Amino acid sequence: MAKQVITLGGGCFWCTEAVYEQVDGVLSVESGYCNGHVTAPSYEQVCGGDTGHNEVVRVSFDDERIDLREVLEIFFTIHDPTTLNRQGYDIGTQYRSGIYLHDVAQREVAQSALDEANAAQGGRVVTELQMEENYARAEDYHQHYFARHPGQGYCAAVVAPKLAKFRKTFKARLKA
Repeated sequence: MAKQVITLGGGCFWCTEAVYEQVDGVLSVESGYCNGHVTAPSYEQVCGGDTGHNEVVRVSFDDERIDLREVLEIFFTIHDPTTLNRQGYDIGTQYRSGIYLHDVAQREVAQSALDEANAAQGGRVVTELQMEENYARAEDYHQHYFARHPGQGYCAAVVAPKLAKFRKTFKARLKA
């Protein structure tokens, strides 16, 4: 097994986590915060918009079962990479679209996927591409949030439809 890790910001981490937890080849998903200037911020600090952090998921995957390109194809399908600091009703810099690399070898694949998404979206993609910095794991209650609270209002109204879209679009990528 060849394990890789990529960190992705695609709006609320509950949505992104719920999708990647169902992807065949994904080993683990962890919600967190990255690329801000405060060490170990709290959810409340990040939501305040002053830390510079993005809500992200760290996706660990077996690249013999799913490669980085496929992981990023899912990423660009499950969120709107054309809205700056916003996903639906979630507004703020913590909801920006971002790909955060763990090593320089990932840059070429990520840049190619980003360029392709940008071309498909008429040059409107605002996804940032940076090395992951200043990562902090989100609080325990954020981990596996949708799996534990599918009937919660936000989960039912926002996460569930994204998950349904993923399941329909990527049937072949679902865990057995």
